[in-house]
Amino acid sequence: MRCAVVTAATATKNADDGHGDGRTGGGTAAGGGHTVDGCETGGEATADGRATGRQAVGVTSPASGPLPRPLLRSAVELYLDLHAHPELSGHEHRTADRLAARLAEHGCTVTRSVGGGHGLVGVLRNGPGPTVLLRTELDALPVTEATGLPYASTVRGVMHACGHDLHIAAVTGAVALLAASRDGWRGTVLVVGQPEEETLSGARSLLEDGRLYDRFGVPDAVLAQHAAPLPAGTLAHAPAGGEPLMAGSIAVEAVLYGRGGHAATPHLNLDPVLMAAATVLRLRTVVAEETVPAEQAVLTVGSVRAGERGNITPDHAELSLTIRAFTEPALDRLVAAAERAVRAEATASGAPRAPGFTVTARSPALRPDPALTARVRRVHEALLGPGRVLDLAGSAATEDFPHFAAGGVPAAYWMLGTTGAGPWRAARAGGGPVPPNHAPGFAPDVRAALPVGITALATAARQVLDPGAAEGRGTAS
Repeated sequence: MRCAVVTAATATKNADDGHGDGRTGGGTAAGGGHTVDGCETGGEATADGRATGRQAVGVTSPASGPLPRPLLRSAVELYLDLHAHPELSGHEHRTADRLAARLAEHGCTVTRSVGGGHGLVGVLRNGPGPTVLLRTELDALPVTEATGLPYASTVRGVMHACGHDLHIAAVTGAVALLAASRDGWRGTVLVVGQPEEETLSGARSLLEDGRLYDRFGVPDAVLAQHAAPLPAGTLAHAPAGGEPLMAGSIAVEAVLYGRGGHAATPHLNLDPVLMAAATVLRLRTVVAEETVPAEQAVLTVGSVRAGERGNITPDHAELSLTIRAFTEPALDRLVAAAERAVRAEATASGAPRAPGFTVTARSPALRPDPALTARVRRVHEALLGPGRVLDLAGSAATEDFPHFAAGGVPAAYWMLGTTGAGPWRAARAGGGPVPPNHAPGFAPDVRAALPVGITALATAARQVLDPGAAEGRGTAS
């Protein structure tokens, strides 16, 4: 997930100020120096994320104090385990098991198979009061890891290349903090472990098939964060009154039909590979033809699949594409144009049957609630200092998190920086770009990012929960 930072100069200065440096786990994308032993062995970090010694185990803030060493050690262990054992969308059974076990350890009542898949909900109750929902994703990506990390994926062709393992570890740490400080808040914490985020189908499955809000109540706020290639130790929010934080998206599967046969007799066949190639080129013109120059939109053909061997003409070809835009009318217009292009190329090629064109998922643009975002940003600035809470421009990346805000539920969503100072400085000096989300070299600086992720979630949740109702109760419930 590439994220454009409005305050790029501030971000650069923050990286140079020392957070996420070699003392806090910074290293190269290939894994050189990228260690997490410091998280496990002791030490502390200052409120701005800089280490006080080689081992950085926590983030100190006026509100939360240093993270307890056992808590951070446990979160690191979970992260390492999940990173080494990633699971694709729809197959997140082991990941769900690990998350469910950790939530139960912290006093949550856990319900499994919400929505018919591997979705789960943990409920931490602490008397009457507001309800806050913390969302984390479970799934990994079909990417072959190339980080060289000692805890790299052990599953061939599958990798946590989008940081969902970091999100899970952070949410368990946040729940542990909340469970240990019940005298400071009152209400209910819902933790949602969402499968199939990468296919943009998991949120709707939880909400519709799993009747999430009917069964567990409509929350007063929903919160989530996402790993991003920003300086580790920083957070980034959408500016108030700005454009959407993320684009809306439509995913499409198209099938083009030909006539298979021997490669030596092309005059007897109808090659769907050529048809697919022409279709891909035609689709690449759709955005330019269907949008005004000032309108942001992206159409990507991410997969073309056809045939098994070079001496056989296959009988069909499959295309997977995504369409991204910031308004619903633009999405509708672009998907209609894409379908016209696919059907027109099939007709021009003399296809024996009409092509398939199926919308498999759709998600609206992500527009965080301005009032809730302002409240959360204030507590994040109190936690880290204003210089480490950045403004974030809109991104063509997409999420199905907006479904949790349907019906007017306030939502806050922010980015969690994961890039250590070493890779950041190397990129600034003219080296290769920092590996973004979904890249084989994506390697979060865990020692700098995880403590911030834990405290960012916990402090945001406390901002929603009712601290006043807990005053004077004497003991935690």
